[in-house]
Amino acid sequence: MLVSLVAGIVAAVCYGVASVMQAVAARAASARAEGQTGVDPGLLGRLLRQGPFLVSLLLDLAGFVAQLVALHRLPLFAVQAMVAANLAVIAVLDAIVFRATPSARERLAVLGVVAGVGLLGSSAGAEGADHASTAFKVGVIVVTAVVGGCGLAAARLPGPRSRALLLGTVAGLGYGLIGIAARVLTGFTHLSLFTDPALYGLVAAAVVAFVFYTTALEGGSVTVVTGAVVLAETLPPAVIGVLFLGDTTRHGLAPVAAVGFVLAVVSALLLAHFGEGEGRHEHVPKHAGGRDGGAAKAASGAPRPPGRHARNRNAGP
Repeated sequence: MLVSLVAGIVAAVCYGVASVMQAVAARAASARAEGQTGVDPGLLGRLLRQGPFLVSLLLDLAGFVAQLVALHRLPLFAVQAMVAANLAVIAVLDAIVFRATPSARERLAVLGVVAGVGLLGSSAGAEGADHASTAFKVGVIVVTAVVGGCGLAAARLPGPRSRALLLGTVAGLGYGLIGIAARVLTGFTHLSLFTDPALYGLVAAAVVAFVFYTTALEGGSVTVVTGAVVLAETLPPAVIGVLFLGDTTRHGLAPVAAVGFVLAVVSALLLAHFGEGEGRHEHVPKHAGGRDGGAAKAASGAPRPPGRHARNRNAGP
């Protein structure tokens, strides 16, 4: 159990650091014209030509491996809340790397995330069912396809706020489906892994989450996008884990787990809200450059979009 708790924290740290590195990359690589809608097929290629973005993908991979380790012993509701807690990591990195001074409310929100994760860790029981049915795993693939179709439709909406909200929700559902698919993987030997439908559901969900979150990063309110992602990646998997996968808390500690879950998620949402609303200037040190012009934009006060849950201290997209 201790190894899984540590792995969950490592996953949050990896995702948080990756988010800071991706924060400038998506906006710097954007070639979207004013008012343009839809998914930009060339965005991924431009991102992959940026060194920091490639490093961030390796960190995301390391975070995912740590998430798998955490899911081996902990229920979905605990792991997904820990992953959402990477906003607290970003807040700390923001203060160190960009020399921003967090407000008292932000410090309280970070403490809320830490306290919430602590409550979840102390109250979480072992994971539930070791094996999910084939029908359940195929269902993950079908739901992922439906979510992807909804994302394509959302990307064509004309209203930037509603588009950002729905794209963030689609990306969050994709991240949630990654957690669900990883939770029901039955083995990692070559034969069992490649014949497991959960693997293909996981890959499909990763594509959906990446494409539509990256699209959301090109514009839209940080608060709207981040809030949608946090809620969509934590609440549905938590419910599915309890209802269908047998996830439980330790005996008599269900209220503690509920308080910890709510505290961690709400504090993460507040971090996103405070980060956008205060409009403080970011000071980017010289070593934060080398991002194809993105760091220069951040240093000059231009808005910096989120990576996976990254925050922006400048209001608006």
